[in-house]
Amino acid sequence: MLSILVGHSYFLRFDRKQRERAKPYPPLATLQVAGLLRRAGHSVALFDAMLADDIRGYRRELQAARPQLVVLYEDNFNFLSKMCLGKMRRAACEMIATARRSGARVIAAGADVSDAPQLYLRAGADLVLLGEGLSALESLLPRLDACPQAHSHDLAHGVSGVAWLAGDELRTNRGGHAPPASRSDELPAWDLVDMDRYRGEWLKAHGYFSLNMAASRGCPFRCTWCAKPIWGNRYLQREPAAVASEMAHLKRTFRADHVWFADDIFGLRVDWINEFARAVHAQAGAIPFTIQTRADLVSERMAPALREAGCREAWLGAESGSQRVLDAMRKGTQVAEILRARERLKAAGIRVGFFIQLGYLGEQLPDILATRELLEAALPDDVGVSVSYPLPGTKFYELVKAQLGSKTHWQESDDLDMMFHGTYTSEFYRTIRNLLHERVALETFNAPAHAGRYRRGRRTLERRWQALLTCEQQYRSAPAN
Repeated sequence: MLSILVGHSYFLRFDRKQRERAKPYPPLATLQVAGLLRRAGHSVALFDAMLADDIRGYRRELQAARPQLVVLYEDNFNFLSKMCLGKMRRAACEMIATARRSGARVIAAGADVSDAPQLYLRAGADLVLLGEGLSALESLLPRLDACPQAHSHDLAHGVSGVAWLAGDELRTNRGGHAPPASRSDELPAWDLVDMDRYRGEWLKAHGYFSLNMAASRGCPFRCTWCAKPIWGNRYLQREPAAVASEMAHLKRTFRADHVWFADDIFGLRVDWINEFARAVHAQAGAIPFTIQTRADLVSERMAPALREAGCREAWLGAESGSQRVLDAMRKGTQVAEILRARERLKAAGIRVGFFIQLGYLGEQLPDILATRELLEAALPDDVGVSVSYPLPGTKFYELVKAQLGSKTHWQESDDLDMMFHGTYTSEFYRTIRNLLHERVALETFNAPAHAGRYRRGRRTLERRWQALLTCEQQYRSAPAN
């Protein structure tokens, strides 16, 4: 059996915005792989970059563990890993090179690895996994165990879903996206995590402790901007009883006060939600939780079912208040559905957050103002605002790739640089982002006790909007060559 160090490269300290939010979660997919390898009989250690100061902690772990193999497996459930931030990409490549210098073999996997395998192979990885790669990993390990110094080509022979370098030439054995669904019900290696440190960070910043779970993999919808290098368009949903059992485990073993479900889409069907609620209550495992979902899934039956299961907050991919933009994105939702979903969730006592995306190809000022009107009408409890981000493998990327310059990834999550020639400059969209955030935050003071402050805030925001709109032409982006 092999000695293996499993790790990932998302360093919270390298991302100022997320560091200030202070909501760190253990690397769920990384821990699932660690559990898989340990059940196969290997000796497994973990390097968790999330709360590490920098890469020096990784070097120390390499020296202490002296692994034969390093598996750098990014957390596929973390949307920041899916964004492939530049600082994390550089960290991953440095981790690979450091492992090779220590004498370990290296296998890498993740969204950016699947999109740009040569980058990681040239950094020193022996092999990379394409997509989720669990079946490929299980096939490779006995070969590495039997012949630790085997060439990458020999290790990969006949194994689907891997890539390697032959000289400078990229070689790939393509395979499918998804593993058998039954694997997703095996518990992650939670015991490898410094849970006391996570709890301390949460309690200090927020007064409660949150952990993450996933009840499904993937998303069946086909928005033009959504990258799916790991699971494709498949949606694999776990059995409700198994999800409830894991939630009860987190509650009893780690005293979690809250759960963040990292699913792209949580609870596609009302019957699944109802069965999950029954299982949670039967096991006395109920914990308040937060989800992501779509407006068109929040039916009259869905909202109360979510509340009964324990949902206290739902984030909707609203994206835009302009139907024209939603249709261009192939979002498949109507503005009216967003408003109805907000009302239904509010009536069920569930907080609502909107994800808003500015700057999509062809978006004009009337579309931005329509988004402003949507927020005024819906008044969500929270909002997250970004600009359109072209990732390889998406229809959106194909539409704008001729306009992309040298910068192809944000450096950190608050970068908000436009990487293609949208209608406006990055500065304009950042200003709009700030105004939308401030408008939603202002509702905190919409009460008799703060009436004066609320009125002053509304007047100030209106003046800032008018000032921005007056000089809007100055922010028009230069046309593409």
